[in-house]
Amino acid sequence: MAVRGRRYGERFKKYAGAARHRLHEGGLGPAPVLLTVAVIWAVFQGLNANFLSPRNLSVLSVDIVGTGIIAVGVVFVLVIGELDLSVGSLAGLSGALFATLNVNHGIPEWLAVLVAVAAGAAAGAFHGFVFTRTGVPAFVITLAGLLAWNGLMLYLLGPEGTINFSGDGLVAMLTARHFGVPVAGYGVAALGTAAYLAVSFHDRARRAATGMPCRPAAEIWVRTALLTVVTFATAHVLGRFEGVPLALLVFLAVLVVSDLLLRRTTYGRRVLALGGGAEAALRAGVGVAWVQVSVFLVSGALAAVGGLFFASRLTSATQVPGSGMLLINAIAAAVIGGTSLFGGRGSTWSALLGVLVIQSIASGMALLGVQPAVQFMITGGVLLIAVVFDALARRAAVSHGRA
Repeated sequence: MAVRGRRYGERFKKYAGAARHRLHEGGLGPAPVLLTVAVIWAVFQGLNANFLSPRNLSVLSVDIVGTGIIAVGVVFVLVIGELDLSVGSLAGLSGALFATLNVNHGIPEWLAVLVAVAAGAAAGAFHGFVFTRTGVPAFVITLAGLLAWNGLMLYLLGPEGTINFSGDGLVAMLTARHFGVPVAGYGVAALGTAAYLAVSFHDRARRAATGMPCRPAAEIWVRTALLTVVTFATAHVLGRFEGVPLALLVFLAVLVVSDLLLRRTTYGRRVLALGGGAEAALRAGVGVAWVQVSVFLVSGALAAVGGLFFASRLTSATQVPGSGMLLINAIAAAVIGGTSLFGGRGSTWSALLGVLVIQSIASGMALLGVQPAVQFMITGGVLLIAVVFDALARRAAVSHGRA
């Protein structure tokens, strides 16, 4: 027992050392953003008792999806230290292309969806190709894309600027469909927590076997318990209105798949390595040009998917996604959620946290009847704080010789 106690003590010391290492780097994880969400919810609930009602939270869970999926693609680009300014225009183009093909030309919805997403991916790959071949800064290339794709969107929408499509079709159901059966919500919650527990203990065993710092088992159980409370409470609240939205399930699936891709594959390690410096990544054998093109391809494809969710919410393709606010919110969501503007650090889950902050502010302001100008000012202040923390974190890392 004494030997086992010393062994666990040594592991705990290693884990504590790793935690201090992250703290010195300024890496506080999602805690500040989670605290921000909790404060926002508490303030708005105190000002309006309907904020945390099942109806409002259900609407909120659908409203975050379009921007959130686009923000996931933005995370990939930010991780390599670049910026994609075309995502808003590509989202608008995706909806316009779908509606034009389906409504004006009678192409089946599923095929029009595939063409719209493929067009977004192709546009993103084109941005990446030009970037790697010319050396022109990515934000300049994607700024040109913003203008060009926005113009094509306006051309497809025509003089009326709107194309309505069926409210009973495939795309419309993306945001209208809810799973009202309680077992659906609780089943997803149970599956998610079980998967988290299994992956956490697998990682712990793998790290312990190689002598690397690992989380104590007690912490894993505490984290799993907290996740269980959150997921089952969410399923319960959503079930009291119309059930779990299909849009939310799709968003969670995108987050899980993209997180696995970024953190647990060779490709993801190459993306993160590129964020640490293109020259160092090249010397390590990373195909820099290929990774850069693929990252912009992912960003373009997810922008197109997010655009379809915006079109679904309105059952029409409009000029709204290309107006510029969607681009600002997507980038802000990624940065507020914890992805670094300097590259090399970020998680796709930051898209969820960041968009929760932005959309919660918008939802609360709408309930209070506050004009949008105030919402923009508050969101801008939150973004400024996130950027300042990001800069301070990088400065701390540099001062400790870790960047």
